[in-house]
Amino acid sequence: MVTEKRPSLSESVDETFEAHHSPVSTRSLRSGPPQPLTGRIIVATHHLPWTVAPTIPLKSQPTSPNGIAKANGYPPTPTSTGSQDLNGNDQKPDEPHHGQWRFEARRGHSAVYSGIKSLSDNKLVHIGWTGHLVDADGKTSVETACISSEMKQTLKLELWQEKRCIPVLLDDKKASGHYEGYCKDDLWPLFHYIQWDSSTTSANEAKYWQDYVDVNKSFADAIVDAYEPGDLIWIHDYHLLLVPALVRQALPHAPTGFFLHTPFPSSELFRCLPKRKEILEGVLGSNLIGFQTYSYARHFISSCTRVLGLESSPKGVDYGGSLVNVEIFPIGIDVGRVLERRKSPGVLEKMAAIREMYAGKKIIIGRDKLDHIKGVQHKLNAFEKFLTLYPQWQNQVVLIQVTSPPQRESPKLESKVSELVSRINGSFGSLEFAPVHHYHQHLDQDEYFALLSVADLALITSVRDGMNTTSHEFVVCQQDNKAPLILSEFTGTAGSLSAAVLVNPWDYVGVAHAIADSFDMAADERANKHQQLYDHVTSNTAQFWARSFVKELRAVGSAGSGANQSPRLDTSLVVDRYVQAEKRLFMFDYDGTLTAIRKTPGAAVPPPEMLKAMETLCRDPKNVVFVISGRDEACLEDWLGHIPGLGLSAEHGCFLKFPSGKWINLSEDLDFSWKAEVGEIFNYYTERTQGSFVEHKRCAITWHYRLADPDYGLFQAKECQNHLENAILSKLPIEILIGKKNLEVRPISINKGEIVKRLLQQHPDVGFVFCAGDDRTDEDMFKAVHKAAVAKDIDFTTTIGAATKKTHASWHVQSPDDVIAVMMALAAETEKTEGV
Repeated sequence: MVTEKRPSLSESVDETFEAHHSPVSTRSLRSGPPQPLTGRIIVATHHLPWTVAPTIPLKSQPTSPNGIAKANGYPPTPTSTGSQDLNGNDQKPDEPHHGQWRFEARRGHSAVYSGIKSLSDNKLVHIGWTGHLVDADGKTSVETACISSEMKQTLKLELWQEKRCIPVLLDDKKASGHYEGYCKDDLWPLFHYIQWDSSTTSANEAKYWQDYVDVNKSFADAIVDAYEPGDLIWIHDYHLLLVPALVRQALPHAPTGFFLHTPFPSSELFRCLPKRKEILEGVLGSNLIGFQTYSYARHFISSCTRVLGLESSPKGVDYGGSLVNVEIFPIGIDVGRVLERRKSPGVLEKMAAIREMYAGKKIIIGRDKLDHIKGVQHKLNAFEKFLTLYPQWQNQVVLIQVTSPPQRESPKLESKVSELVSRINGSFGSLEFAPVHHYHQHLDQDEYFALLSVADLALITSVRDGMNTTSHEFVVCQQDNKAPLILSEFTGTAGSLSAAVLVNPWDYVGVAHAIADSFDMAADERANKHQQLYDHVTSNTAQFWARSFVKELRAVGSAGSGANQSPRLDTSLVVDRYVQAEKRLFMFDYDGTLTAIRKTPGAAVPPPEMLKAMETLCRDPKNVVFVISGRDEACLEDWLGHIPGLGLSAEHGCFLKFPSGKWINLSEDLDFSWKAEVGEIFNYYTERTQGSFVEHKRCAITWHYRLADPDYGLFQAKECQNHLENAILSKLPIEILIGKKNLEVRPISINKGEIVKRLLQQHPDVGFVFCAGDDRTDEDMFKAVHKAAVAKDIDFTTTIGAATKKTHASWHVQSPDDVIAVMMALAAETEKTEGV
């Protein structure tokens, strides 16, 4: 079988632990045929939903908090604790621990973890990083290298037994380079439309990239080790962009999904990333890719077409001959959890206290992380503008702004926010009253939900955001007040919460007017808007999001695992049949089969290793070898004409040349008067499509648009196709071949299949047929082989592309390199016989 190798992934669970305690079977079929989907779901997130700490102090030299990151030259990241606050996930209260490790709910990402937890009926397996490990006090960081192998094994065992989680234990330096380095310094700013502001960014990107790759390999390795046939794999967020492709290399049939929780930038911004191709190809290892909004999905597809030159459709991206589905899955919150907490005595008590504290005042609530994308500065500037434009509201409104500490401290931003708060309070406040109350801290859940419940207005001014849970939580808490929601149009939730008052956070005057209008909104309008928001939020929950994604992944995986898949070419079988046969017939396409597709036709020169293998095959008297291409005779002669014993066919079967013979024109009796009219149409679109050009062949005309803008080129190609079909094709015996970034018009009576038919008639006694091609024109060859009733055990019709590619071929390989590898293996057998 053609070797299916992947990059060497480090082992994350040793053999002893895996044999006795692992939830996976080491005997699982890794790369065999697709299996029925049995229901188990493997979820991979950067962090596990639990923090871990030993129950007794470790016997090691501890490092102070953030010491690991500092020692490795990375900015410090606050250590997450397990306290139940407004960001806490919804895991059950911690139970007494009797083992050597204790696990507490991790702060943050409550919506994601709630959605994932709802899948527990499907035998959930959760894979993730433990985070930087801490000692028994829960605060002092400890290097992973200082923890004994026995304690690591115990951690893996207890995590599996108590939480059904598999930890990815990372080297501390690599973990910091991956997260604090590449993720936070390079990907996060770019994905949130923050331009890099340092001339050293490129150097840092190169420095952190290898750490990012290594960590992704560790995650992929853990997934592959945990996989059993029939499982679904669901990978999350920008920390693990390379994992889908790494998993695909090891598990070609495993249904794999990827969801990006952040925005995805426009192609113009994304293409600034030096490793743009590697990242896109990494994500495209998935069967299903999910985004929060349509615009994020559109930007991703556009990047695939512009950076990788791939073709797309409304359903997704054509990658390797297979459709990668791209769809929208807006994430929600755990509504049941919020409603339950909202009615708790602690919340009700704090609601009463807040109402008493701010009696007679309108309350605006804001809750954000203190980082640049959350727009806290924009909010304060807009509130200041509101008090200036509407003096009647002075001393009548209070803005309660809660800013939780970010993962990476930003002293400049914190200072700027403090200055704005002081300025507003100094201008519009008094000794008795301050219009802005700023709390830079984590609130406990009772305080948070109490604030959301008593507020008269929520103000969210993020300048770029993926999922904003505050907007959803505010709606759920407002069943009594039905207060309006002002929401930035740049959040990922804005497209779903259309009944909110949408604003541009950079338009301070516009936001100020929106605040005033919201306070003046009639009661019936408030009620109607709130009901629309409430219906959406309670219908599109975190649980609905998770189940919708898994349902679609299951459907995509089932469709991709059906009988229509072609098996991967078994090289050992090909060699075996080759050796046994007394006469063999080879028929190769050229572009995309013997050499990779290039942007310009002249750049697709034959690789030296292919030429050497071809010469050896042609030298064997048992072999009949032909290259059947869309290229013209001059090109084929220039590149391949020097090989003795090689037959050639040009222009999709219009011309034929037997070994040591002359070119035969098989279309000389045909009428080519149509070429002038077709040429005029192609010239018309060439003039209007920068980067396109026309190639004139003796029997065909081709319009190439590979160098044009991908989106506009595809649009013009469709327009040109419609023009040709309406003006010419309906009345003449010609057809359009839709190739890879080109349109070709040729006589309808001639195609590659006719050449294959002729060759099989001339050699009816062949005991081995190898026919390889990569695009639609090559399907005529495959159909001709099958029509000739070639025996199944000697039929090696092979398409280049994914197993799910629709084809008449009996086999598939992934790339031209695989075709050349087969040729080299067969050439080696010929050389053995020559040496006898």
